[in-house]
Amino acid sequence: MTVFRWTPSLLGVLLCVLSGSVLAQSEGSRLLATGAAASLEGASGGGIVPMAVLSGYGTREEQGGTLFGSLVQTDDYALSVIGGSWSWHNRLEVSLARQRLSHQPLSERLGVAPSSIEQRIFGAKVRLVGDLIYTPWPQVSLGVQHKQNEDFFVPAAAGARDDSGTDVYLSATKLVLAGLAGRNLLLNATARSTKANQLGLVGFGGDLNNEAEWMAEVSAGVFLNRHWLVGAEYRQKPDNLSFILEDDWRTAFVGWFPNKQVSLVAAWVDLGEVATFPDQTGWYLSLEGSF
Repeated sequence: MTVFRWTPSLLGVLLCVLSGSVLAQSEGSRLLATGAAASLEGASGGGIVPMAVLSGYGTREEQGGTLFGSLVQTDDYALSVIGGSWSWHNRLEVSLARQRLSHQPLSERLGVAPSSIEQRIFGAKVRLVGDLIYTPWPQVSLGVQHKQNEDFFVPAAAGARDDSGTDVYLSATKLVLAGLAGRNLLLNATARSTKANQLGLVGFGGDLNNEAEWMAEVSAGVFLNRHWLVGAEYRQKPDNLSFILEDDWRTAFVGWFPNKQVSLVAAWVDLGEVATFPDQTGWYLSLEGSF
């Protein structure tokens, strides 16, 4: 079993999240939890699925940012992510995330030296129409994520064609007030055009397919009260490589929003088979600070 090691950079970012949120002097005007959390790729949403909402709590006259750190641990892999985002007038969100995948068991199986893969993700999202709460139709946003794999040795050995790629996605998100047993219901659907293998950590494209395909992603949650959200996510994945199967991803999560400065999300994750290792289940934890 892979044992996760705290890196100084990740620990530093988490401390900055905590200290920055404590020292924050102002709050945006949007309601608590309406900025969602940071996804593994940096965009606001859930753990594995982006949403149409923009990060932070700024309205049309405000702006703000977030910092986050996330961990995913399964039996054979560990993924750490650090990043941040900035939102302008509840219209535009830009984000940056850096991922590091530790894969010592895979390296040993392949007989190669590298035991980690790092990737940078630059993202942007623009709100097109609607509002999460105040319009009868959903909030709809268009997003783009450019991904650059910085350690292409293992992905190339697996058959990946490229070390970079760009995802485009369209998300629709709606909060249905008193939508389930008198509790607020959060619904989200995302369509993504991508040729990324395992988010891009195993490169882009392959011998089976080297063209972007549209994938479906959905998430839903119920607010137990204004501070606690429980729900689930599902993300469809492409199959570009004959050497490595890629299963769809699932999570069941709990989100805690004690105030507008800090949020914490914990989840059970089921990633299926990841790079020849089946049944990759484990846990996910993400801490975010808003300012």
